[in-house]
This record gives sequence, structure tokens and C-alpha cells, in this order.
Amino acid sequence: MRYVSTRGAAPDLDFADVLLAGLARDGGLYVPDTWPTIAPDALRRFAGLPYADVATEIMWPFVEGSIDRELFGTIVAESYATFDHPDVTPLRDLGGGVHLLELFHGPTLAFKDLALQLVGRLFDHELTHRSSTVTIVGATSGDTGSAAIEACRDRDTVEIFILHPFGRVSDVQRRQMTTVLSANVHNIAVEGTFDDCQDLVKLLFADEMFRDRVRLSAVNSINWARVMAQIVYYAVASSRLGGGLGQPVAFSVPTGNFGNVFAGYGAQRMGVPISQYIVGSNRNDILTRFLATGLMRTEGVEPSLSPSMDIQVSSNFERLLFEITGRSGATVSERMLAFRSDGELALGGEHHALLQEQWSGARIDDEQTLTVIREVYERTGELVDPHTAVGLAAGEQCRRDPTIPLVSLATAHPAKFPDAVEKATGVRPGLPARLHDLFTREERFVVLPNDLAAVRDYIDTHRR
Repeated sequence: MRYVSTRGAAPDLDFADVLLAGLARDGGLYVPDTWPTIAPDALRRFAGLPYADVATEIMWPFVEGSIDRELFGTIVAESYATFDHPDVTPLRDLGGGVHLLELFHGPTLAFKDLALQLVGRLFDHELTHRSSTVTIVGATSGDTGSAAIEACRDRDTVEIFILHPFGRVSDVQRRQMTTVLSANVHNIAVEGTFDDCQDLVKLLFADEMFRDRVRLSAVNSINWARVMAQIVYYAVASSRLGGGLGQPVAFSVPTGNFGNVFAGYGAQRMGVPISQYIVGSNRNDILTRFLATGLMRTEGVEPSLSPSMDIQVSSNFERLLFEITGRSGATVSERMLAFRSDGELALGGEHHALLQEQWSGARIDDEQTLTVIREVYERTGELVDPHTAVGLAAGEQCRRDPTIPLVSLATAHPAKFPDAVEKATGVRPGLPARLHDLFTREERFVVLPNDLAAVRDYIDTHRR
């Protein structure tokens, strides 16, 4: 498997190099040069296989040639052995053909663990093989950071710096990052928004002298390996609900950075029968507005009850743009440069009509979010976090065919956002036993201005 940049000017790479590179040198994102196919008989088998076995089979074409098959299977099995549910991503039937896919049973209680537990181990394997090290720099709106830190902590091959927006993540999210005192872990609170953090990361990658000097790498969803691992649970959920018989399934996904829902697109390209993608947005509704109008226009980021989606620049949308414009790197490069300079991107009538055949979205405000949390609890006894509630509400609004099962992604454990859940239900969700002392642990982080030089200098002076 070879990988190409969405902007068409960077060299093609194999999986191992894409894993370590993260962002392409032309500013684009890597995607496979062709989409492998899951055979119909494989989809039928998946319904009865353990999650790790399915994951190994689905991801193997993406990594073949870069790692031994048996070793890859061992790494995958070790990654999902860290989850506290035997199904890894269990399905809950909420009635009316709606199912909740729980993606929060990993070490840090969020869907990011499903990719990053694997990615951390793949990094360690490849770097050990090369007798090399990297400096990982990532931006987080709350969950990526803790999942990346958990996957990379105490690894001699990796130094990790995570940027989060100061005061704009939940207390649980922050403490899951800042109480990890490993020598290779560094937390930076940026005086700005998540988009500011993400922009700083991209600017660091664009500085080629700095990038080469510190051997810069990424674990954000700009890294293809993240998307690759997330494709798996779309196939698993579809197989379980359809019994492997090829019946279509619709998915509703609360998303800000678009990586989670793009993985669903990847699953469909591989042969998973997906009939509809529903994008749930909070008040920061750039994706919902875009799906309705074909015009992507940035506005100010507003804080909400679902802070992981308080985003206006959805990095992974570039991958879908590449696909729906006929994989034209020149077109993507032109559109993305214009978007960066003007804050607007117009898709065009033909491409927008193509997108609307399967894609739709809804904006869910904080009051609606609280209402959904309360109604789900009263009806089913299940507590859901605010992001999951956004996905459920969007699914209800946008579902086109009630005869097709709808899977709504539960992206975080309710205890990561206890204030909102308690406000809605009167019940304060508790953390799992392994995190019972989270609020008494020592924290370690630094607050820096939204300034490239300040962040770059901090990384330079604090690498071991």
C-alpha cells in the first residue's frame, strides 16, 4: 500500500513513513492510493469474531509491507486488551431501531483510545526498529490529548507535547492529561481556542528546519493511522446489526474535526453497507452549515457543553474534499489555501449535490443537549455525555429511513462531563475505580500565549 497527499505535491510514502510523518510536507493529509475491499464473506464472518481479530483483518491491507502479519496481530490484540468490555465497542439497543455504539471503554474513557492505543504501540515498534526517536506534538479539544498521552507515556522512543485550549476543556479531561507526570510527557495550555492549538501544530510542521531538527510527528487525526483504526468499528457495528448479510446501516456521529465520521466513509469505500452519514454539531456548526449550503465559512468559536466539538476548522474534511473532487490534489490545494486566507470554501453545485445524497447534519444547542440527556436517562436508565447527546439528537432529526438501523456513536463516558449530566438528570456519574483519585493527583502543565515562537521555544528547551 502506498499513500498520497491530498494536495498532490508531496512524495508517496509507505505506511511506516506515513505513520511517522503525520502531516505531508505539502501541507496535505495522507490517504491510501487505492481503497482495499472487504469481501462479502468476510463481512459475514465478522459478526462472530472477537474485535481484535476483525481489526487485524480490516487494517492489514493498509500496513502490509511495513510490518509482519503475525506481529501486527499481536500488537492489535495488546491494544484492545486494555479495554474493560469484552466486546470492546458494545452496542446498546435504545428502541425504535436506534442503537448506541459505546466507544468509551478504553483507558481514558473516550473513542480516541480505539485508535491511539494502537498508534502508540505502532510508533514504538517502528522507532525501535529504526533505532530512532520522535517528538510528537498534538492539539486536543479534550480527549485526543489524554488518549495520546496514555498511549505514549514512559516510552523511550517518544517525547510528547500536547496543546490544549486553556480553560476550555472539562476538569476531568484536563486532569487526565496533566496528572501524568512521566518524564516524556509535556502539557501546554494555550491562551486561545482549539483551532488556535491546531493551527500552531500545523505551523510547526510547516517549519521544515524545526520539523527535521526535532524529528516532528503527529498523533492528531491528521495521522492516517488514526483514521485506519476507526474504520474498524463501523464494520463491526454493521456486521453485528446486519448479521453479516449486507443490510444497510445509518450512522450518526457527533464530530468537530471530522476524522471520526470520515472513518465511516472509509469503511463504506471498503464495502461496508452504509446508507447515511449524519453529522451532529453543537453551536459551533460549521459542518452543519456546510452540508446544508455547500459553503464552509469560519465564525468565532463559542464554548458549549460539548467542548470537544468547539471547533471551526475541521482538518479531516480535506480528506473527503479530495475524494469528492475526483482525487485532484491541485483542486484541494487551491481550495484549502483559499479557505486559509479568506475563511471560506465553496464546494460547487455538482459536488455539493453528490455529497447530499448520503450526508446530512444538524445543529444541537446546549438546551437541546440537556433535554436529550434527561430523556434518554428517563426512558432507558442510560447516562450519556453531552457529545453523545448531540449525536442522538442529530440522528433523530436527520434519519431518512426508519426501517434502516441507526447507530449513534457514544464518544465519551458520561463521567468525563459530570456537571452537564448532573444538571440534566440529577445524577452525577462516577469515574471508574481506576480513576477514583483523579482529583487529588498532582498536576503539571504550563500556560503559554497563542504564539508560535513561544510554543516552539518551549518544545526546544524541554525535550530530553
